[in-house]
Amino acid sequence: MKNKKALNVLLGVLALLLVVGMAYQFTPNVGSLFGGGTKGTPAMTVNGETVTVQDLEALRQSNPVLSSAQSGVLADDFKAYVVAQQTRQVVLRQAAKDIAVSRADVNAEVDKIRSSNGLTDNKAWTDALARVGLTDATFRAQVRDQLAVNRKVEQIKEAAPAPTDAEVRLYYDLNPESFQTDARIVGRQIVVADKAKAEALLRQIRGGADFAALARQNSSQFADRGGALGPIENGQPRPVAQVALPSEVGAAAFALTEGGVTDVVESGGKFYIVKVEKYLAPTVKPFEQAKADAEKTVAEQKKNRAVEEWLSGLEQSAKVEVSDPNWKAENPTVAEVAGEKIPYSAVVEQVVQNEQFTSLLGQVPAEQAGQLVNGLLKPQITEQLIQAYAAPRVAQNLKLPLTGSRQEQAAGLVAYGGRDVKVTDAEIQAYYTQNRSQFETPASATVAEVSFPNQQKASAFRQSFAGGDLVRAAARAGGTVSERGEVSAGSGSLGEEVEAAVFGANTLKAAGEGRVSDVVKVGERYVVAYVTGLRPAVTQPLTAVREQIRDQLLATKQVEAGQKFLQEQVAKLKPKNNLQAVLDAQEKRVAAAAPAPASQQGSGDEGSTPNNATDSANDNDSAPATENGTPANE
Repeated sequence: MKNKKALNVLLGVLALLLVVGMAYQFTPNVGSLFGGGTKGTPAMTVNGETVTVQDLEALRQSNPVLSSAQSGVLADDFKAYVVAQQTRQVVLRQAAKDIAVSRADVNAEVDKIRSSNGLTDNKAWTDALARVGLTDATFRAQVRDQLAVNRKVEQIKEAAPAPTDAEVRLYYDLNPESFQTDARIVGRQIVVADKAKAEALLRQIRGGADFAALARQNSSQFADRGGALGPIENGQPRPVAQVALPSEVGAAAFALTEGGVTDVVESGGKFYIVKVEKYLAPTVKPFEQAKADAEKTVAEQKKNRAVEEWLSGLEQSAKVEVSDPNWKAENPTVAEVAGEKIPYSAVVEQVVQNEQFTSLLGQVPAEQAGQLVNGLLKPQITEQLIQAYAAPRVAQNLKLPLTGSRQEQAAGLVAYGGRDVKVTDAEIQAYYTQNRSQFETPASATVAEVSFPNQQKASAFRQSFAGGDLVRAAARAGGTVSERGEVSAGSGSLGEEVEAAVFGANTLKAAGEGRVSDVVKVGERYVVAYVTGLRPAVTQPLTAVREQIRDQLLATKQVEAGQKFLQEQVAKLKPKNNLQAVLDAQEKRVAAAAPAPASQQGSGDEGSTPNNATDSANDNDSAPATENGTPANE
């Protein structure tokens, strides 16, 4: 058990070393981070540097997704992915060789890792390292390399050009939701410690009494200013945001977008009544007020683009030669747009990181998962990659000063294409009518179930119970009590029969401070529900949710219009999508490499993945890792 714990701790430590920003966003958690210094069987070279079979296997085994398939389409995909990722790690380390990292820096980082993981004892530390095939010296060498990569990435970011006024203004115009003020209200409140008193005050208010006067006379908060939520300025309360109120109170008050008075709202043992005199909807800050925030975001986007271009250049120029046939990976060009070639490994990368895919692997066999991924997920991902790779050229053609990574520029183009979309009042009304249940707070109550062995005893208890000690009364009647606590209609906390008796019928009988339900049969028992604190279902009026619906509809329509715009612009570039040809070639290659039936099998190593070097995938503008490196055209 101790050995396993030490192994897990050190693998966690190694994962911590991967925090280097965008350059490693696409890198999986790995066991052997960089290779190059690991002894083992040579598998390939990257710019002349040896990567061993052990390096590649460590990378594959470190990710349960990559190690989930030993043969078939997915295994072929994962092999290409591992080779591409290992190449990326090596070229990053090589690119950072000019960065000076002192021994003191390395020691400080190692000490921090040891301390935070409870490995300050030298023997515990060396034992933990040994369990993952490392020594203190090799681990420190890896830490040194990682620190160098971190600093190299920061250098690239620092060299990125500063945002221009046009870039900042466009980002502001396309992302108004990022620069909105919070909704605010001008209002007053009354806060008391007694619910009955609060309800009496609410009756007076609804009868026409002066709210401010009642607040001065009764409120435990802000009585000196007539319950005003904000300080008085020029004779009027200053507007406040929702955070100025307890969460339950704020939700009730800010739902009154047309003004009005809330019901009594309990929070923290106190009882609140809020009068909303004016609701101030969120508005977009003027450009001058938002400019600093917009500049900061655009600056980060330009840094992202600088790192992306740098990393792409490293991978495109990498010379990769595979010597182990079991690791020879096909990485053809899956699509081409605007002079950019998209390698197949980029598609697989997105598959591996897709949460739906990882969930699918746990539900169906790998072979079936591969078929589903090929038919559904890979076509979607390929189209998304085509749009992303095309985005910089589209922006250039439209003379739009968009910035950021490919994905960020694609998102900018979607925002640009949907910028003029509007939502009508008729659309809001239709959505509210069709989705009324979304705006309903279900009925709720505190429920206790009293169970009896026969219907006669249950009926007698229902008839006789008039409140008091429920448990004692139930015991005298031959029943047992099960507390269900506070439940909501439709939550599934109660059985169907009991829920229907509590919330679906109008036959609850008064019993002291609560009510009792009809007798219902549950299995072999007969149950009477005792209900207190019953609150009926409440549907928010359209006035309270109008802006919420408007925002939701607007966002949906903007994305739809923006996606259509982007697709039209990309289509003008006449992209070439080779995915189906690549998948067909892969299917033939995998079938040819499949082991013979059991009666014809030799004594080859189980689990190995033979490779057919002369595959028709090369006819599809392929760029195999054995010739010019993994993703050579990213």
